[in-house]
Amino acid sequence: MRIDVLSLFPNMFAPMRESIIGKTIDKGLVDFNVVDFRDYTTNKHNKVDDEIYGGGQGMLLMPQPIFDAMDAVEAQAGHRGRVILMDPAGETFTQAKAEELAKEDHLTFIAGHYEGYDERIRELVTDEISIGDFVLTGGELGAMTVIDATVRLLEDALGDDMSAVDDSFSTGLLEYPQYTRPANFRGMQVPAVLTSGNHAKIAEWKQKEALRRTYLRRPDLLEHYQFTPETKRLLREVKQEEAESAEK
Repeated sequence: MRIDVLSLFPNMFAPMRESIIGKTIDKGLVDFNVVDFRDYTTNKHNKVDDEIYGGGQGMLLMPQPIFDAMDAVEAQAGHRGRVILMDPAGETFTQAKAEELAKEDHLTFIAGHYEGYDERIRELVTDEISIGDFVLTGGELGAMTVIDATVRLLEDALGDDMSAVDDSFSTGLLEYPQYTRPANFRGMQVPAVLTSGNHAKIAEWKQKEALRRTYLRRPDLLEHYQFTPETKRLLREVKQEEAESAEK
């Protein structure tokens, strides 16, 4: 996968060279590039923003530097690919979107600053993404979030490819509780079923506890979850157990 990011602050992307993302770059799984679109301005004062037509607070990014930077990226890559605008008005980013983007071979992110973009910049864009209903200084942190969630889904990105499959949201549920040694830590015991060696019982426990955690913390996710007869039974048990626990 090739990933290009158009940003005025390329140094903000230094963390992308660490951890899982850094390993994918070292393995050659990802070609990661950050383009400072200020380098493409034709303004004699090296400006990339200007006042808003019709009045308004703040400054808008001008289209020319971003269009020219995008032309340079396309010429180097040989094609444009998916172009993602980080914008509060975009669709809310989800694990399903990360899975969709992970199938692409070229992603370009536009990370803006200041008051926003000249509307014509959207003509370059295939996707508009928001990471939530809050305001950041710029699109860099949002772009890093989307990149991280996407790249870790690439084949061979993780040491164990099943790690991504079991992650929260990948199954439609929050992840079940997990434990490691020691089995008894300060009187807190690992659930006996996990040390029983009974793989069928362990699988059922994991499913049930994922349902329990989702029911208690993110019940909204259950509205779109594809239930089977077995998971319906487990959820009924969870609700009964939680109701009994609340009565005590």
